[in-house]
Amino acid sequence: MFSLIESFRSAISSIRAHGFRSFLTTLGIIIGVASTIAVVSVIQGLSFSINKQFEGFGSNSISIRSYTSRSESFKGKISRITDNDLNAIKRNSSGIAFITPQLGSTVGGTNAIQYEGRQSFAQVAGSTHNYQNVQNIDLKLGRFISYSDNQKRRKVVVIGHKLIEDLELPKNPLGEFINYAGEWLKIIGVAEPKGSFFGFSQDNFAILPYNTMKGLNGNLQRPDIFVQLQLKDIAQLDLIKERLTRILRREHRLKSDDENDFKIETPEQLTSGISAIIDTMTIVLGGIVSISLIVGGIGIMNIMLVSVTERTREIGICKAIGAKRHHILLQFLIEAIVLSLFGGVIGIILGYGLGLLASASIPGFPPANVPLWAIGLAFGFSAFVGILFGILPAAKAANLDPIDALRYE
Repeated sequence: MFSLIESFRSAISSIRAHGFRSFLTTLGIIIGVASTIAVVSVIQGLSFSINKQFEGFGSNSISIRSYTSRSESFKGKISRITDNDLNAIKRNSSGIAFITPQLGSTVGGTNAIQYEGRQSFAQVAGSTHNYQNVQNIDLKLGRFISYSDNQKRRKVVVIGHKLIEDLELPKNPLGEFINYAGEWLKIIGVAEPKGSFFGFSQDNFAILPYNTMKGLNGNLQRPDIFVQLQLKDIAQLDLIKERLTRILRREHRLKSDDENDFKIETPEQLTSGISAIIDTMTIVLGGIVSISLIVGGIGIMNIMLVSVTERTREIGICKAIGAKRHHILLQFLIEAIVLSLFGGVIGIILGYGLGLLASASIPGFPPANVPLWAIGLAFGFSAFVGILFGILPAAKAANLDPIDALRYE
């Protein structure tokens, strides 16, 4: 223990005696660690933000959408989820708390909304009163679409807060009329603002009654709808997914060996898929920038070899007064490790700062987030680089002959 403490003290003294050179020596490590931490912090901040967004949907929700395989699309086949599928699911709704369809607009391929000569583009969809429960929408003003609105095809709409800004609507727009697809829609509700995500506003939408949207779409006989439902008990998730699969395969008249022409997904499945992509990006990009750590390690090895040459007489004196081989080895090895860890600490701080700066410079991008495993990995790799590239100079110093070392000029 005494030998270890003395070796550490000697290493610190040597680093302080050549402060500027020590800093330049660790510059490669600093750049490598900073680059790695910056990349990881930005990507993990993105991952954290995505996971938070999907948490808003609830773990007990299921979404159903059409899916056309590449081979089927080459044959000209287009899969759809239709009202017949929706009705079949409703007839077998045991364990389902809420179910709602979503129908996009096909009117001229545009989602332009007009008000007093001003125009804005928004996400326009038709849905039912259950949409509020499934999507966890809170209202700031007014009310949401009711069952009666849908049954009677009332021309009413619930809007997001951004439409108020874009169309310069009154602060309280309830009762105002906006024009969509040549029809005037009465505003009955305004949702609570949710802010932006990846630079895209989550408040730029308009929700119409489902049957009203079907009427606006005109003669489209078989619209492709998106279905969302919320379960009463998350424990029945697998059971209900199996039941939905059987129902849809029967409705679509699929044979036993036919591939499903629909997708049944949960937020966890979507999150896990995105997380897998992000983890791959983290590994690939982290691996690329960590190459600079190897370069930094080579720099440490070169400087340590120079240091051994400069301190040859000192090593000879130490050996002459009784220093053992392992004492010299430990001293130079600890010096290399301390240099690496010093560069690692500065690199972590600098990398996190660069990550915050990069995230802040991109409008709407989520803030950087540095996980503990990234910090631990940076420290561990820095120590490994110190050992790997410090062992050769340390071994060279330890193997010096004391007589030859004392004669060295």
